[in-house]
Amino acid sequence: MSEDIFDAVVVGSGPNGLAAAIELARNGQRVAVLEAEETLGGGVRSSEITLPGFVHDLGSAIHPLGVASPFFSTLPLHDHGLEWVHPSAPLAHPFDDGTAAVLHRSIDETAAGLGPDADAYRALMDPLSKDAARIAASLTGTLQAPRHPLSLALGGLRALRPARALADGVFKGDAARGLFAGNAAHSFLALEKRPSALFGLVLGTLGHAFGWPFPQGGAQSLTDALVSYLRTLGGEVYAGARVRSLEDVPRTRTVLFDVTPRQLLAIAGEHFTDGYRRALGRYRYGPGVFKMDFALDGPIPWTAAECLRAGTVHLGGSLEDVAVSEAAVTRGEHPEKPFVLLAQQSLFDASRAPAGKHTVWAYCHVPNGSTFDMTDRIERQIERFAPGFRGRILAKTTAGPFDLQVQNANLVGGDINGGYMDLRQLLFRPMPRLNPYSTSAPGLYICSSSTPPGGAAHGLCGYLAARSALRYLRN
Repeated sequence: MSEDIFDAVVVGSGPNGLAAAIELARNGQRVAVLEAEETLGGGVRSSEITLPGFVHDLGSAIHPLGVASPFFSTLPLHDHGLEWVHPSAPLAHPFDDGTAAVLHRSIDETAAGLGPDADAYRALMDPLSKDAARIAASLTGTLQAPRHPLSLALGGLRALRPARALADGVFKGDAARGLFAGNAAHSFLALEKRPSALFGLVLGTLGHAFGWPFPQGGAQSLTDALVSYLRTLGGEVYAGARVRSLEDVPRTRTVLFDVTPRQLLAIAGEHFTDGYRRALGRYRYGPGVFKMDFALDGPIPWTAAECLRAGTVHLGGSLEDVAVSEAAVTRGEHPEKPFVLLAQQSLFDASRAPAGKHTVWAYCHVPNGSTFDMTDRIERQIERFAPGFRGRILAKTTAGPFDLQVQNANLVGGDINGGYMDLRQLLFRPMPRLNPYSTSAPGLYICSSSTPPGGAAHGLCGYLAARSALRYLRN
């Protein structure tokens, strides 16, 4: 590593850390990124963890906010090898009667499969989807007037409600209720808790406006493209460079931490005021996940053939079933029939597996720090909607919350969202503060998903933290 002084050092090479480094570098700053692990990417990495030739995503897999990111869209990532793969349909949600609700890119096509709720679904999602690009742009400070301000205002009020209350008030049929419940469950909140409806609305809107794509060849391709572009800007990137304290950081004017509050306290806590330390210590982490990866000798034998068109499949059944599962996790229990989020990228990306073979990526929610083995329950939930699934398994791996935290220290107790996502902590991450990215120590910033706008591979936390650091560097 160079012994010269840097303008900024970024600790952590997840999408937010790399986004921060890129924004600083393209504004003329000399930047270095330090990554503790030997492979760059944080939660956006891929590896052959079952059998040779089967490429699995170690963390995030499906990236609606990656393709929708108003920051990533300004970068020439295609020139650096990134290709987005769009499945035939973003999402399928099967039911016990052998049918499935399908979220298509077209709102009309989606609504046509929702029976009595076709008009209600169209009225709910159409104005949000038409304004999706403008809403996304506003996250970077590029304000644009919405096309449908009244509808958006009503949608905003609905978003603050519990998902179950919204679904009960808007939909009548099982298909629309189940589809919405599966999207809302991405919040890791009980569906009776605010603002779980927000996640149902946002994920549906992203599906219609941008799709739910994934990087060809594995999530690592997104990381590799970001790193490649950063290096063309003069940025330096170092793997295997663990930072335990500020003494491990080379000489620099600023440091941006792509870490959660717990790691930030451990690394730099002695430099903060007592009040800032206490606030970081009060930060709350959400439920964890239990993750499985499968190598299969053929596609999943779904009862509902529509599931073969979707890159992502939500396995939970009815709204009531999903609600029971998520409520159990909220109580610190392990659901007998867990809500399972499953991705089947190899159906649409032949580079993921040998010819005729397939990969499957799946996880369910569990209490934070759980040590319970959910293998059998996840497999039974897949079998519920795809009888014969177990007979196609060639190999599999499991990773509980502890394993995930070992792979990536930001996944505290298996929490993949960088912190609990209730209304207070969604709006004020990591604490109520005029500038959430600055710390109480001049020149030190936090740029992880524990800052606004929160989890997912969009890079916006890093971009916004970098904008804040640039103001400091230019003074």
